[in-house]
Amino acid sequence: MKCFLKQILINTPIVKHWYRTRGTAAPIRFKFWFYQKVLGFNRSAYWPTHPSSVILGASNVKIGVGTAPGLSIGCYIQGIGKIEIGDYTIIASNVGIISANHSPYDYTKHEKGVVRIGRYCWIGMNAIILPNVILGDHTIVAAGAVVTKSYEAGYCIIGGNPAKILKLLDKNECVEKKNKWEYIGYKAV
Repeated sequence: MKCFLKQILINTPIVKHWYRTRGTAAPIRFKFWFYQKVLGFNRSAYWPTHPSSVILGASNVKIGVGTAPGLSIGCYIQGIGKIEIGDYTIIASNVGIISANHSPYDYTKHEKGVVRIGRYCWIGMNAIILPNVILGDHTIVAAGAVVTKSYEAGYCIIGGNPAKILKLLDKNECVEKKNKWEYIGYKAV
């Protein structure tokens, strides 16, 4: 009987998403879903977010499988320009990803840019990624780093202000695990 009830419960439309994403880097939790979809915190984002994060221009943000920018506490994701984040990239608390800056000649206007972050990246706490930055796959951004230029080749650890390469990673050692159930935001792939 317990097994039968469990099968019914985990196949119910809303509940199955909570069940399937538990233990992943981008879990869909009732609490955050309620804040987002019912109370309206970051309602325009199509992925789970923390109510203390700020998501601007969510329609200009494209995320990959198992990724949820702003799910950690206090993130600022500014999608005035374009932002693309690859599969299984994790983003820590208080991270800022900015895709546009104010014009130096007219601060009321924005100069739009593009930010591309590869697959299996890790953005550390309090890091800032500025417009027109491209980070390749398996790039780790150290906590507190300010990323002002691209590291398209990836497979490295960058840190500092401005960020520079601290260590190169061996491509053969990098593991690419996948979740049993793959989700892009709130939708199963």
